[in-house]
Amino acid sequence: MDNREEVREFLTSRRARISPQEVGLPVVGQRRVPGLRRNEVATLAGVSIEYYARLERGQLAGVSAGVLDAIARALQLDAAEREHLFDLAQAADGSSLLTRRRGRSDNPQLQPSLQWVLDAMRDAPAIVGNGRADLLAANHLGRALYSDLLAGSGGHPNFARFTFLDPAARRFYPDWDFFADITVANLRTEAGRNPHDRQLHELVGELSTRSVEFRERWSAHDVRIHAAGTKHFRHPVVGDLVLAYETVDLRTDAGLSMTMYAAEPGSPSDHNLKLLASWAATAAEPSLIIDT
Repeated sequence: MDNREEVREFLTSRRARISPQEVGLPVVGQRRVPGLRRNEVATLAGVSIEYYARLERGQLAGVSAGVLDAIARALQLDAAEREHLFDLAQAADGSSLLTRRRGRSDNPQLQPSLQWVLDAMRDAPAIVGNGRADLLAANHLGRALYSDLLAGSGGHPNFARFTFLDPAARRFYPDWDFFADITVANLRTEAGRNPHDRQLHELVGELSTRSVEFRERWSAHDVRIHAAGTKHFRHPVVGDLVLAYETVDLRTDAGLSMTMYAAEPGSPSDHNLKLLASWAATAAEPSLIIDT
């Protein structure tokens, strides 16, 4: 797969957000576009302007880790952006395809034992998903928490489709813009990590066609590592839930991750989470269907 356009747009977008003053460079001459010039990035990275220009044209095949590190420092990339740059370089070499074939599957077969582990977590919502933002498995409280997502999915829930195409998402996510931003950034990260995923390309194409808000965010080339933090939900039955979350990669199923939620003990969200468990004990549950 030719990823030169993706490389070019990512590097130019990162360059455009940094002013010369931020990196201690003098402002010389009239600037027609914001941010650093190519020659300034090359100077900061310690490479020739010709070599950096070639990289920014998308020719990352064969570039060394040391040069990538230097470019990452010059462009002040955060951890997620640096990882994305390395993923793009691997894709240019074709090595990411080898990695995917060895350890990833577009349609993983989840082992029954994984569902047993989820079901053993009785007091906290827990879910399993993939890089395409598909919800693949959940425990009892996880299905209750994401009842809106499941209700509108036809059994094939996807967080990106829910966020941008389902009106219920605007109520479920009080800070909708935050969730929209991280959803697209996560998809962009996965596109760099696994550029040959046909279903991911189809999802991005669908959302780009159907949602202007998705299309605008996708063009920003922002990336993100989805690991831990706090999320605010507004559940249709129990109301506001402010939950801490931790996301861990599943070593036995490359490309899958498990996310677990918890409320601060004694908080209003803790009380509402207990109400959610009571409601879930009697509510009918929609099913999860995994395409194989």
